Amino acid sequence: MMRILGVILVMLAGVAGAQEGPSFDCGEAGRTAEEMICADAGLAALDRRVAGRYAAALEAAGGEAAELRAYQRGWIKGRDECWKAEDQRACVEGEYLRREAELVARWMLEAPTGTAVWACGGNPANEVVTMFFDTELPSLRFERGDSVDTGVQVMAASGAKYEGSFGRSIWMKGDRATYREPDPDGTSYECELVEER
Repeated sequence: MMRILGVILVMLAGVAGAQEGPSFDCGEAGRTAEEMICADAGLAALDRRVAGRYAAALEAAGGEAAELRAYQRGWIKGRDECWKAEDQRACVEGEYLRREAELVARWMLEAPTGTAVWACGGNPANEVVTMFFDTELPSLRFERGDSVDTGVQVMAASGAKYEGSFGRSIWMKGDRATYREPDPDGTSYECELVEER
């Protein structure tokens, strides 16, 4: 009886350890970022959370799964560059929070908490739709014509500002906003809120 109890306790300890570690095998960790994640329970939990979001995004991606996998590999390379940062832990944590925000907003892994429709440049047809998500790092989804992008909230002197890919941004102050197209265009438009839901 004692022997069986001992085996059960060892098995439970192994399961608990697996739940506390990251989504990857720490025995295979060969990069500074991975070693840091293996040694830090908070980063390991964040790694598991983002791994779950990525798995859900792969299911949602359908025909775009190959592109998503390639982007994920690129993101991992970027995360691993945090060894160059002054505060490596903050860099790794920031990379994970940004990636979670991107996955949730791009693949609509949660219902948006709100949607705002903006008419830009004095033209109602020049429309930007923003959908907001309650991720740990607040995020949004930009829809403009056929293009979709994601952005995360950044510090701003007033209002709420979100930055997306390649310089795309929107800075909202009440029912007004400044929207900037991604590079190389980079055109900025003054926008007015026309619908909120």
